[in-house]
Amino acid sequence: MKFFADTADVAEIRELAETGLLDGVTTNPTLVAKAGRNFLESVREIARVVSGPVSAEVVAADYDEMMREAEVLRRIADNIAIKVPLTTAGLKACKALTSDGTMVNVTLCFSAAQALLAAKAGATFISPFVGRHDDVGFDGMALIADIRLIYDNYDFATQILVASVRHPMHVVEAARIGADVMTAPPKIIHQLIKHPLTDNGVAAFLKDWEGTGQTIV
Repeated sequence: MKFFADTADVAEIRELAETGLLDGVTTNPTLVAKAGRNFLESVREIARVVSGPVSAEVVAADYDEMMREAEVLRRIADNIAIKVPLTTAGLKACKALTSDGTMVNVTLCFSAAQALLAAKAGATFISPFVGRHDDVGFDGMALIADIRLIYDNYDFATQILVASVRHPMHVVEAARIGADVMTAPPKIIHQLIKHPLTDNGVAAFLKDWEGTGQTIV
């Protein structure tokens, strides 16, 4: 499974990239607003830090304006994936952009039917929002399983990018189902590392080592 960071905070992205575990980045207008920086400058810097796909979202609602914005965004770097909403105009833009060789992330997916349409439109990534799905009483992971089954039935190349990840078990369950990618805030990626038995074991080993009076030189 590929790990993407869902943030526009360049410092956090740089820290994760240094671990060698980061495969890409997803951004959206809300994340950019939280970062408090110029959108295009942020995307340009992120694309330099990360060699994998960097999703940059259009904000237009109509097809022609989406395509105009997409042209600006994809000129930033070769690893830019244009992020479009799962609307009729968004799917039309997806088809046009992927036919031209551009990576496209179709976002705000909440049903298997929507995911099927995105795959038919040639999406590079489909982003089902599992956390928001759970919030309204549906099973976000059941949605991932349905999409995985449908895509496998027809050998669709579209990658399932699990989004709106709220906790580490979302990541584990997505991996069990066979999702291709997950994107999560850096905080959740760091939580994946933590386990109390690991912490206790490290503390015990260090204490025993100190008792030997030795050093490694």
